[in-house]
Amino acid sequence: MKVLLLDLDSTSPSHLGCYGYQRNTSPNIDQIAREGVRFTNYYTSDAPCLPSRTALMTGRFGIHTGVVGHGGTAADMRHEGEQREFKSRLTQESLPALFRAEDMYTALISPFGERHSSWPFYAGFNEIHNTGRSGAESAEEVTPIVLDWLEKNANKDNWMLYVNYWDPHTPYRAPNDFGNPFADEPLPAWLTEEVLEVHKQKVGPHSVNEINMFDDKVQEEYPRLPGKIADMSDLKQMIDGYDCGIRYMDEHIGQIFEALRLQGVMDEVVIIITADHGENMGQLGIYGEHGTADQGTCRIPMIIRYPGMMQNHVDHGLHYHLDLGPTLADLMGRNSMPSWDGQSYASALRSGKECGRDYLVLSQCAHVCQRSVRFDEWLYIRTYHDGYHLFDTEMLFNLQEDEHEQVNVAVTHPDVCREAVYLLNKWHDQMMRTMTHDTDPLWTVMKEGGPYHAKGQLKQYAQRLRETGRAQAIPELMSRHPREFQ
Repeated sequence: MKVLLLDLDSTSPSHLGCYGYQRNTSPNIDQIAREGVRFTNYYTSDAPCLPSRTALMTGRFGIHTGVVGHGGTAADMRHEGEQREFKSRLTQESLPALFRAEDMYTALISPFGERHSSWPFYAGFNEIHNTGRSGAESAEEVTPIVLDWLEKNANKDNWMLYVNYWDPHTPYRAPNDFGNPFADEPLPAWLTEEVLEVHKQKVGPHSVNEINMFDDKVQEEYPRLPGKIADMSDLKQMIDGYDCGIRYMDEHIGQIFEALRLQGVMDEVVIIITADHGENMGQLGIYGEHGTADQGTCRIPMIIRYPGMMQNHVDHGLHYHLDLGPTLADLMGRNSMPSWDGQSYASALRSGKECGRDYLVLSQCAHVCQRSVRFDEWLYIRTYHDGYHLFDTEMLFNLQEDEHEQVNVAVTHPDVCREAVYLLNKWHDQMMRTMTHDTDPLWTVMKEGGPYHAKGQLKQYAQRLRETGRAQAIPELMSRHPREFQ
């Protein structure tokens, strides 16, 4: 068995051709989608980067591992305590350990473990290549390492190679000589001047007025990323920059596929294409960030081409990314690991049978503190710390009518909100009953001063609001976050 897992940082399915995007951003990825199964309602349980990859590798929700943020206590996995053996549980109950149990050689090409000081990301790999720039890599720095590894190992039996690309992550880094394949193509139809005018009224990091989180500074070495979006030209620069990152990465992925073809093994390799999270490109008025528990951030691509399984099939069921481990175990004829929270969707791959969950609960505690519930056509978001965006405590979006999350209909659908709160409490009760700790790490983040990427920034941001004529937002920010003004 040979497995290639491509982890494409910050890649939103809504910007891939195989998911219906009108721009030709992903021809090589699209071809794999035609040869396998594409999942349309696939979500990370915990966003963004560190919580997501921790959940994927451990097979457990962030509320169980304790990793729900990017700093403080919530960025470290909880200790196993007295029950810890000579080696930790991850030795046998991680995603790579599943392949090791099948006598497969596991290799990782990624800097992520260093980027977030994350041992759980490394656990279970035989071989680790740190590409060396802590997530600032461009594809031309990653691909040669991948090709070299495949040259030496592709024809061997029983391997799993995990490859991490970063090009869709800000700041957009496609080389200047790559050009802009989308220079003459229009923006997505929903991004109109009227939408931009509404977004100009919003405050908070990565709004159109502060693409660079809390200011509008431009990094000269990254000309594809604007500092702010003042008009439609800026908006096009932003979307083109993101789409160029995806297309540039896709061309490098094509080089990997070509190498597998030249070695005569392409048809026998299991190919898994996914991401740690998506990217808000206008959802909730946020651009170039993955900082909310919403559709833009938490919905991710999942494409699996598994020889002998379904081809050119689309699955619409609700799935978590941490369901991948149990699914692969099922396909290998093994039991799921005892500590894993996921459930198998192997029947979707074997026969196309719908086997999704009734609802999902999504978490974000690095930029804001939110939990959301995804069920039926609805996305319900409950905000505990707004990350200075002035979000309503309750937000509700009908994704069939408003897939870009522009109109909060919570006030007009209180019955749906009540159902969502019931599901959220049901999930929370189950999580708390199945953990050895008695503290929800979301509240740990709150008690430690709030989400890492917002903490301690409010006084400075308030001064920017004064300087840019938006001081009217300051009283509400002071009311919500009085400790930050002390």
